[in-house]
This record gives sequence, C-alpha cells and structure tokens, in this order.
Amino acid sequence: MPLDRFSLAEDRRRLTLRRGALVAVLAALLAGVFALTLSLGQSYTPPGEVLRVLLGEEVQGAGFTVGQLRLPRAVLSVLAGLSFGMAGVAFQTMLRNPLASPDIVGVSSGASAAAVFAIVVLSMKGPAVSVVAVLAGLAVALSVYGLSFRNGVAGTRLILVGIGVSAMLESLVAYILTQAPEWTLQEVLRWLTGSVNGARLDQAMPLLAALLVFGGLLLGCARNLMALRLGDDTAAALGVRVSLTRLVIIVSAVGLIATATAVTGPIAFVAFLSGPIAARIAGTRGSLLIPSALVGALLVLAGDYVGQFLLPIRYPVGVVTGALGAPFLIYLLVRVNRSGGSL
Repeated sequence: MPLDRFSLAEDRRRLTLRRGALVAVLAALLAGVFALTLSLGQSYTPPGEVLRVLLGEEVQGAGFTVGQLRLPRAVLSVLAGLSFGMAGVAFQTMLRNPLASPDIVGVSSGASAAAVFAIVVLSMKGPAVSVVAVLAGLAVALSVYGLSFRNGVAGTRLILVGIGVSAMLESLVAYILTQAPEWTLQEVLRWLTGSVNGARLDQAMPLLAALLVFGGLLLGCARNLMALRLGDDTAAALGVRVSLTRLVIIVSAVGLIATATAVTGPIAFVAFLSGPIAARIAGTRGSLLIPSALVGALLVLAGDYVGQFLLPIRYPVGVVTGALGAPFLIYLLVRVNRSGGSL
C-alpha cells in the first residue's frame, strides 16, 4: 500500500512538472510572438530600439511606430485573448461540452447587439458604448441561464437556448444595420467582426481590471470547476456548493467576455478554440484555465499579425479567427455525430 501511494505521488509530481513545462513553453511562445509584432511590420525596428521605447526613451521614428501603433495593438490583443480563452474554457468545463463557448451561447451576440443599438439608435460613443455592451452581455447570460434552468442546468439545454437567443439578437442587428446612416457603419462593423484597429493603451485598463477581478475569481474556483466536470451529483458529494460555484463561474466568465467584447468587438471563435487546443497540448488532467488563456492570447496576437501583413488584403483579426474556427466547428459536429454522442 505505501508503494502504491508513493507511485501515485510520483505520477502527480510528474504530471505537475510536465504541465508546468508546457505552460512555460506557451508563455515563451507568446512572448516571442509579442516581440515579433513590435519589431516587424511594414518596416523593421531593431530589438534594441524597441526595448528603449518600452523603457520610456524618446527614439526618433520608433517612438511613434512602436509606442503609438504596435504596442497598444499587441497589448490589447494579448489581454483580449487571455480573457476570451479563460472564459471559453470555463464555460466548456462547467457544462462538460466543447460547444458551450460564449460564441455559441449568446454572450458575445448580446454585447455586440447592445453596442450596435447604442451606436446607431442612441448615438452613443466611446466608453458609454462599452458600458452598455458589458451590461448587455451580463443580462443575456443571466437570461439564457434562467430560461434553461429546470431542476438544474443541463449543458445541452443551455446551448440550445443560447443559440436561439443569438439568432434573435443577430436578426435585431441585421434590422438595425438597414436603418444605420453611412457614417456609423464603419464603427458598427468593428463590433460585428472583432478588431484591434485604432487600439490605444488606455483601453487596456478595463481589460486588465477584468482579468484581475474575474480571472482571479475563476482561478480561485479552479478546483471546484474541475469537480463539476464529474457531474453535479459527484461534485456535491465532494463538498462543492454546485449552484453557488456555477453562478460565480458564469458571472466571472461573462464579465471577461463582455469586457473584452466591449473593447475589441466579438473576436470570433477564440473562446471556442482555446480550450480544445489547450487540452490537446496540456492534457485534460488538471485545470485548463491558464493554458487556455495563453492559447487565446496567441490566437488573437498571431491572427492580428496575419491579418495585417501576411495576406494580400488587410483583414480584422475577427475575420482571421473566424476562418480558423468555422472549419473546426464543422469537424467537431461531424466527430460527435459519428461517435453517436450528443451535443
């Protein structure tokens, strides 16, 4: 028996070390892509000059290119990606379904629809639009949760209700666009595609605050979130307060998604893709919150770089991630159908 315990402890230690190494590799890769986006664009800026700009020195040419154009864009991409990735895997883990991402269940649609309504109908601008988007994302999430609640919340029911709510909101957006004057369409389209064009460093503060508050809550619930993967009854038997835990996770995840959407628009499929990719890299034994957040940041940062410089025409990051996510969604649906599983 002591030998079995020693073997189990050794396996856990190896798993912890392996996961830590994989997270370190993801973080290093993210740092490398971040450095690349600051140095290489339409022109090349030597790393030494980039470092001097980051340290606050005045560098002719690089001060504007790096400090005003590339740095805000890269910072927003990383923070938004961290938010989308962590929130997406929280939904998927809690509901034990890879389709249960904020893209699918209506949270992103709610924030976007509210922003479009505020811009076109209420003539709002700037921070006011962001506040409306965040509040609407929370309201839609709570509505979907309430409509799908019946002796508990089943993942399939919540997904189906979310898809229905998303369809209604997208119809509302389509109608508003038919009434929108031409001078507001460009701003509206940012909310519909997801973009970090025109990024400013001051926009990073709400995202950073949301990550500290809501991300901290999710990390604090990581152990309970892992227990929910085993089912509500098993989690309750392990001492988890299921209803309270689920409410905290939903509010925290929606807070991250709504805040990120309010800043960058709904960058398609990042929340949906991050969890499955992180699971393939790090395995499913243990929390995927941090690996998924890093994958999300990589997807947004790399997707924005590809959309800017590696395609014949410049595209917003949401177009690039949407092109990656749509085939993956089809693949996932086909795989589930062939295996005889349920959504």
